[in-house]
Amino acid sequence: MSGKKETAQTQREQKRLNKLKEEQERIERLRAYEEQYAPCGLICGIDEVGRGPFAGPVVAGAVILPPGCRILYINDSKKLSEKKREELYPVILEQALAVGIGMASPQRIDEINILQATYEAMRLAIKNLSVTPDILLNDAVTIPGVTVRQVPIVKGDEKSLSIAAASIVAKVTRDRMMAEYDKEFPGYAFASNKGYGTAGHIAALKAYGPTPIHRRSFIRKYVGSSS
Repeated sequence: MSGKKETAQTQREQKRLNKLKEEQERIERLRAYEEQYAPCGLICGIDEVGRGPFAGPVVAGAVILPPGCRILYINDSKKLSEKKREELYPVILEQALAVGIGMASPQRIDEINILQATYEAMRLAIKNLSVTPDILLNDAVTIPGVTVRQVPIVKGDEKSLSIAAASIVAKVTRDRMMAEYDKEFPGYAFASNKGYGTAGHIAALKAYGPTPIHRRSFIRKYVGSSS
């Protein structure tokens, strides 16, 4: 029995080591853009969350990781569980050279539209960095009004470690805000739907009307323009 037990333990350990190796190799692939642009100086990843929801702000994250940084399990925030994002969030904050957060309110989104509000949130995130980056790696977009060199990368949160880190920081920040809004405005299930237009959220809108954190330009078909 002891021999079989030792064999099983050895197999489990080997499986663990194989998975660790696979993760290390994945992280190396995720660092390809960081390696490519390393000669340019400090690299900052930029990403946003919350463009599609009916309620809450759009939030952007800007993260400057130190050269050679290899935080395991970082990935596009949408591909991670909430638990894993919460685990990675303090690790990113601890290891990053600088982290900036920017956001645009629902009222601002209604005023200037979601695309311009997203750009505004990104500019604020860059402004709120304690260190000035030399180059920006952006998830798909080129941000107007920014003098720092930019590299837009389609699906960047899946291809760049810095952008993925920014997506996690932005996502955790926004999700925590929506959990607090859920306490302030019960009945809309903001803690679970994060402001997105789920069937339950739409039903609550029709039953109770909009809250101060709803984007009026997003919900007119459900509550009317006068609400």
